[in-house]
Amino acid sequence: LQFSSRSQLAGLYQLQQEAPRPKRITCPQEVGTPVIKSTDINQVITQFHGMISREYADELLAGAEGAYLIRESQRQPGTHTLALRFGHQTLNYRLFYDGKHFVGEKRFESVHDLVTDALITLYIETKAAEYIAKMTTNPIYEHLGYTLLLKDKTVHRLSRGRTEPRRVTFQKDEKISSPLVRRSALKDTPEKQCSYEKIHNFKVHTFRGPHWCEYCANFMWGLIAQGVRCSDCGLNVHKQCSKLVPSDCQPDLRRIKKVFSCDLTTLVKAHNTTRPMVVDMCIREIELRGMKSEGLYRVSGFSEHIEDVRLAFDRDGEKADISANAYADINIIAGALKLYLRDLPIPVITFDLYSKFIQAAKIPNAESRLEAIHEGLLQLPPAHYETLRYLMAHLKRVTTFEKDNFMNAENLGIVFGPTLMQPPEQNALTTLNDMRQQKLVVQLMIEHEDVLF
Repeated sequence: LQFSSRSQLAGLYQLQQEAPRPKRITCPQEVGTPVIKSTDINQVITQFHGMISREYADELLAGAEGAYLIRESQRQPGTHTLALRFGHQTLNYRLFYDGKHFVGEKRFESVHDLVTDALITLYIETKAAEYIAKMTTNPIYEHLGYTLLLKDKTVHRLSRGRTEPRRVTFQKDEKISSPLVRRSALKDTPEKQCSYEKIHNFKVHTFRGPHWCEYCANFMWGLIAQGVRCSDCGLNVHKQCSKLVPSDCQPDLRRIKKVFSCDLTTLVKAHNTTRPMVVDMCIREIELRGMKSEGLYRVSGFSEHIEDVRLAFDRDGEKADISANAYADINIIAGALKLYLRDLPIPVITFDLYSKFIQAAKIPNAESRLEAIHEGLLQLPPAHYETLRYLMAHLKRVTTFEKDNFMNAENLGIVFGPTLMQPPEQNALTTLNDMRQQKLVVQLMIEHEDVLF
């Protein structure tokens, strides 16, 4: 079957309709209960033929396209084989059960559904193998509504006049003797467009009714798990097409179930902001009424009240009320900010860059250490960089009230080190060994905030 134009793309759907239907070959007498325990155990028993040879299974299935049975393997007693007739030959698959039946990645409620899906896939791949191989070579992704909508949103975002993160480089040809001298030796790099690039969050999805891929525009065949859907923006594509889709996910607020524990880049893209509104709102409230509060960020607020703030953000987003009327104790707002940062699935200083910052903190020379930290900062994803820049500027202002709040850069480094930096492997020993470096990295970022950001 050849597909020569877009009008013929429905051919894959037609092929699915033409695929052989499964025919259960039942055993004339009961030969025992199969080891597989299943929700459709009675059906499994009727099609279980006990320990028979491949040759005998082939005889039982001969001449009936789509026919299948279950037998116990002679080569591996105690295991089960699904024998399936397709293309005038018998195909044998090792059959597993873990609450659902499977021979590969897909899991099915019944063996009959598994066979139905297998026959569809085998039939389509046999009849249109060449076409399927070429499906992703001429995508129509750029012409789809999703991409046009994305471009509209991007134009709208850029028209808001967002301030770009300040990127700097150190002069390499001068000997810099101190951070203050270093600051005078800084020069701005050419302004770069801040691209809050985000990959799609694809997850296997079962589509009800006919569905077409939004990358290649071809039919998504199969009974279940026909493709993947981005849980952040809703893009639907074939699994193989998902590897080719650009990293241009534009999250939809209707799909963002919560604010806390949501990926940082996902949240800022969904809200069209440069930083998470939680960070902005909490810092604004703290600077309004809490800068002289003794032990700010070190003293804990009541955990149940902090949990109330979390729920308010998850429920109401930027409309959450965190004013003094709702929460008189500023430590509750400070605690909520720390909780938000601590619960990010990818920390502000990302897992990928964790070791780079830890190694930077171990450099004995102060100037080289700052240089290494700065290089690490420039490698952060834009949303992470901007969040960290804004937070460090705030914490620097907190230290200017040290006479009242007794919080200096070192104290804040102890508080925020483990919050902003977490090792990729959640190992207690690694975290304990790295605590000194975590503290030092944050301390230096606060002390040299004007230099590093």
